[in-house]
Amino acid sequence: MKKLLTTTLLLLALPSAHALDIQRWRTAEGTTVLLVERHENPIVDISVQFPAAGSIADPQGKNGLADFAAGLLTTGTKKHDEENFNKRINDLAAQLESDNDRESSSLILRSLSRPATLRQAGELMQQALSQPRYDAEVFRRTRQQAELALRQNESQPGYIAMRESVKLDYPQHPYSAAAYTSVQSLQAVSLDDVKTFHRNQYAKEGAVVALVGDLNRRQADRLVGSLLKGLPEKAQTAAKVQPVNEQVGRRADIPFASEQAQVVMSMPLISRNDPDYYALVAGNYILGGGGFDSRLMKTLRDEHGYVYGVSSNLMPQREKGRFVIQFATQKSQAPKALEAAESVLRRFIAEGPTEAELQQAKDNIIGSFPLRFDTNQKLLGYLGMIGLYDLPSDWMEQYPKKIEALTVDDVKKAWQRRVKPENLNTVVVGG
Repeated sequence: MKKLLTTTLLLLALPSAHALDIQRWRTAEGTTVLLVERHENPIVDISVQFPAAGSIADPQGKNGLADFAAGLLTTGTKKHDEENFNKRINDLAAQLESDNDRESSSLILRSLSRPATLRQAGELMQQALSQPRYDAEVFRRTRQQAELALRQNESQPGYIAMRESVKLDYPQHPYSAAAYTSVQSLQAVSLDDVKTFHRNQYAKEGAVVALVGDLNRRQADRLVGSLLKGLPEKAQTAAKVQPVNEQVGRRADIPFASEQAQVVMSMPLISRNDPDYYALVAGNYILGGGGFDSRLMKTLRDEHGYVYGVSSNLMPQREKGRFVIQFATQKSQAPKALEAAESVLRRFIAEGPTEAELQQAKDNIIGSFPLRFDTNQKLLGYLGMIGLYDLPSDWMEQYPKKIEALTVDDVKKAWQRRVKPENLNTVVVGG
């Protein structure tokens, strides 16, 4: 009775589908639009994503190109240099930022909803999207900063371990493109490359526009049309990603002068539309995603004292995204810690979770779910995700219901079916 009451209260705490009321449509140009009206505050949050402009589109030898094309969007337009552009944004009390990852690039705007202010902020966003300045001096400065950041990262064993594990997970696959970014590849990118990439990869068709805040559908539809004005109809290169092939795991041991060894165990595993998505998510919470309550923490930290912290994570993407276990330990303890982690994983796959573990996972996942979209900006990210991966409009409503419906057997069978320890890649840096 207590379990039923707890679960019921958690589900009641979630925003309902009616409360979210995701309005979704497709423009004549092939742009997907998702809108949630929230009129409590005079604020509008907007993101425009381009699925053809992620780092998977980087040409070989010019890794980092997509990052430059996205990052420089906010450094001025043909009408306004960097200083004047930033001043205009600040004068409107608006925020404009760009982002890039493997599968998309995006521009994100926060503005007051007052018509005059939103119109002016929208015009600046439109200019940034279709008429970026791509100033030569700003580009040189940005490239120098990228080189410095990369050199700093390469002095960190954790970064090295994660980068090398990506290469092992995705040999000869675009998902590993960013892992091959080097000072040489950054220096190989020219300003003309950036301009060409923008011209070829930023387009109306396939773009995803998410809006949250104080506007209605009519206003949103009109705003989307104005934001994308001036962009090409279609990208030169499609956003389609090739499937990820299953492979036997490999190991890389990388010398590094440090007191600790960094260990990463990983494999391609989960897609956004994965039929085992929810069972993998719940199982991961029990294995290593649930903090101090996880099996990995109880064994490697509490029982053996090998680590201060250890975690497992799922990184779903269009095709198989990564499953990762990572920790740091004393060099002398690295072999035993790795053996213990492998043992915990194999036992979890063989036995599955207990009823108590699964219920705790459900309570925590469902209970924390509303916090993932309790602000307009957080919700904006989810709307963009739903549009980018063509997920059902009721995905957020169904998420807690799907988690709650899981049984111990569901989780056990999914992990036995999908997670093969022999396919795990292992990287040890400094061991």
